[in-house]
Amino acid sequence: MYDDIRPYNDAETVAALKRASSNRLMEQISAFLFPGKDPDIMRNTLNTIHSVEDFQARVMYPAVRSILGKTTKGLTYSGLEWFESGRAFTLLSSHRDIVLDSAFIQYIFMDNDLPLSEIAVGDNLIYNQFVEDLMRSNRMIKVVRGGQPRELYEFSKHLSSYIRMRLHDEHPASVWISHRNGRTKDGNDETEQGLLKMLSVSGPADFAANMKELHIMPVAVSYEYESCGLKKAYENYITQMMGRYLKRPGEDLESIVLGIMQQKGHVHVAFCRPLSDDEIDACAALEKNERFRALARIVDERIHKAWRIWPTNVAAAELLRGDKPSDPHFTQQFEQYIQEDIDTLPRNPELRRMIRENLLKIYAAPLGWNPR
Repeated sequence: MYDDIRPYNDAETVAALKRASSNRLMEQISAFLFPGKDPDIMRNTLNTIHSVEDFQARVMYPAVRSILGKTTKGLTYSGLEWFESGRAFTLLSSHRDIVLDSAFIQYIFMDNDLPLSEIAVGDNLIYNQFVEDLMRSNRMIKVVRGGQPRELYEFSKHLSSYIRMRLHDEHPASVWISHRNGRTKDGNDETEQGLLKMLSVSGPADFAANMKELHIMPVAVSYEYESCGLKKAYENYITQMMGRYLKRPGEDLESIVLGIMQQKGHVHVAFCRPLSDDEIDACAALEKNERFRALARIVDERIHKAWRIWPTNVAAAELLRGDKPSDPHFTQQFEQYIQEDIDTLPRNPELRRMIRENLLKIYAAPLGWNPR
């Protein structure tokens, strides 16, 4: 029933990874993740994988550990006590990096012997069979993004039904999904009511009963250095100038690679207290049009409160306001980091000024969040 969107099973994963092992990109992937090692080692590993769990243990866990070692100053986390209930959750997550937000969460689960989640990923990221094979072997649920309104509605019901089924079937699994359509580009992490409505379309008519079945747990993923920050600031600039931003073919793949390879500083993942029955009942008591707005507000408040404020956030806010730096040495380093990005842009003073301002606003945003 869900073969078109579900992750690959063990047999499908074995076949998919054999296909992927012969792709010419494997040499580049191996060189970045495991420099100095013969690429054939990775190819041979993929050819001997026997299950989804085997792929996680022998390939994904070492790969993410390598990324953490090369591009971060450490990964910390909080809130694992909420998983002691044994429940599967809808992990409604802030979204700053295309693949690493969920990859770091899976790494944390593996490191703590917790069941891995499935991961909802937009089909706009699936460019070819190679990418699909790797992603669906990695517990990916395919999310259809394009189509006519009626088609999208039917798919929403299909996806919503699958997520609800995975939360409650004989072998339940949590599901990671971004709290909005795509990454935040301006630093303002706000939950889209449309996403909550999508999750609800497969449930009972009663709002409270419907939302309680989803076991919603907000998740805040905080990076010290913004993933693809300059690209996001440039996208904001074009949107300001032209009214919208049209991606080039292959741009998402560029962002995936850049996000993986960029330095990220410290990273913190906070698993927040799940939405309680009382909170959902309070939303259900509101006017129909206000229920999802109130529910989104609760999710936002959890994420905003759990967000780890880094020195980069403080420095950016001070630079925007023209305040005296609270840490002059760090602010000088941060300004230099920002300027190195700005120097890659065309020599247009106004363009550089606006993109610099947009970039600083992305970093400063968490200090000025105001729940709706």
